[in-house]
Amino acid sequence: MAPFSSGGLRRAPPEPACWQRRRVPRTRPQTDVLPPGPGVPPPSRRPRAGGAPPCGGARRRDTALGLAAGRETEREALSAARGAAAGRGRGAGSRVRGRETVGSSNMEEDVSLKFRQQLLFIDENLVAEDVAALKFLCTDLLPFKKLESVKSAVDIFQLLMAEEYLNKEDTFLLAELLYRIKCHSLLKKLGYTKEKVQECLHEKGRVSPYRQMLYELSENITNEMLKHIIFLLQNCLPKRRIIYSALDLLILLEKQGLLTENNVQMLEEVCMNVSPDLLETVNCYKRTKVPLPQQNTLPVKESSLFHTGDIRVFTSPQKMKSYKMDGPHRGFCLIINNVNFDRSLQERKGSCKDAGELEQVFTWLGLDVRTYTDLTSWEIKDLMRTWQRLQDHKDRDCFICCILSHGESGAIYGKDEELVSIRMIMSHFTAKQCPQLAEKPKLFFIQACQGKEIQCPVYVEADARIPDLSSMQQSVSPSESIPEEADFLLGMATIDGYVSFRHIQQGAWYIQALCSKLQLLVPRGEDILSILTEVNEDVGRRVDRLGTKKQMPQPAYTLRRKLIFPIPRNPPPSQQH
Repeated sequence: MAPFSSGGLRRAPPEPACWQRRRVPRTRPQTDVLPPGPGVPPPSRRPRAGGAPPCGGARRRDTALGLAAGRETEREALSAARGAAAGRGRGAGSRVRGRETVGSSNMEEDVSLKFRQQLLFIDENLVAEDVAALKFLCTDLLPFKKLESVKSAVDIFQLLMAEEYLNKEDTFLLAELLYRIKCHSLLKKLGYTKEKVQECLHEKGRVSPYRQMLYELSENITNEMLKHIIFLLQNCLPKRRIIYSALDLLILLEKQGLLTENNVQMLEEVCMNVSPDLLETVNCYKRTKVPLPQQNTLPVKESSLFHTGDIRVFTSPQKMKSYKMDGPHRGFCLIINNVNFDRSLQERKGSCKDAGELEQVFTWLGLDVRTYTDLTSWEIKDLMRTWQRLQDHKDRDCFICCILSHGESGAIYGKDEELVSIRMIMSHFTAKQCPQLAEKPKLFFIQACQGKEIQCPVYVEADARIPDLSSMQQSVSPSESIPEEADFLLGMATIDGYVSFRHIQQGAWYIQALCSKLQLLVPRGEDILSILTEVNEDVGRRVDRLGTKKQMPQPAYTLRRKLIFPIPRNPPPSQQH
């Protein structure tokens, strides 16, 4: 069967453990405190007009039912369903047509409308890379010519519904796709959790092991590896064809018949030349593929040597390089400090102290700091788009974003108490979306709970909504929030599923430790990962006064080099007073 034909359905066997990416975990807890004292720092200033970069156009306010151009079909369906639902108030259920009542018809319309609203919500929370991944995973299920015209997740949903893979009674295929692209926080919209999807994959999984293997491989191919692969295959690829991602390359190889379900030899040879570590993913697929006795598995243990004739020469490890951090401008640092919320979430007392110290420390490190207070979810998204388009990044060494708010697994709350995905926030600054920051380090520090709130003594609050017992948190590791490319660092205050602690006067454990260690270790020439290890050690030692509650931060990164801040000329802020 051709790889891009809309072939028959097949069950996927259990997913081997060796396909699972090696990811760094995430955080949980909360503590108690000392009685309040005087001198809480004043709230952070909102930037004055002109303080933030030019917006480049009016803010876009997408709504749940009006997403973007090109979705007229979905709008019409929703409008029709809404119109029917709005007109049912006058004696609905009193008129009978045969055995079906008007009331039952209205009920079906309500279910259909709710289902489509769920799909629109999922679409809104997926970025361009997610849509490309969904298209790739659906290659064996949908006609390729139709997939080529897909512009949004809604287009994919429409195709899946047309092929009867997706409907309001059966949403498992969509749940499987979201699970495989690691958008676990969206599963609850379909009534699933990460664990529930895992349990059902053996019986209901529809993404083939071959497609899973290719997607897993694409996630581990860096931009540098992609350049090398394209160079090796330049005689096999069409000339003047621009390849933007590993998925583009794999699709092209499949189109040309160089890569099929039963022939992955070219893939093996490329992996062996570019990065032997990638070969294990291919070998894992071959071992689990049922009848392939004729295919030999290539060894992957000799990644530390190369061959010259009959002589094996071991390569000596090279000293790790550092990012360029000696430009005239260090970079921009955004601080989003959400203190007050519109409804049920508590005021985050002590957060202004954290924001103030972050501003002082990063200003001391040479960054141009901009602080924003109490932003809604839409304002956060709009702010990210504004900074994404900023041309001044090209003259800067790095970019830093700090977010202080309440949160849940893999997301933070806006002032309007709507969740914003951390992955979506970071994806605005990938090399493709923000070319000015390509190959430059991009650091994100998140002070927010990532799970259920626990009981804690007075004066210490958890940055999380009081949990609804009916909803279970699914685990989302920080590495799943990082865009699948190099030069990112995500520093989480806590492991996924846990609360983080904030003293209502002294500030959050994590932010205070981060500011303290930066001031202590940057003058000693330590790199950022060594500093964050010290932050982990500092926070890990802290306990509440009863000795029962602790916290452990969680960094995850795709940095390719050491990140060392130049030593400032002035003394640290803590020594200036």
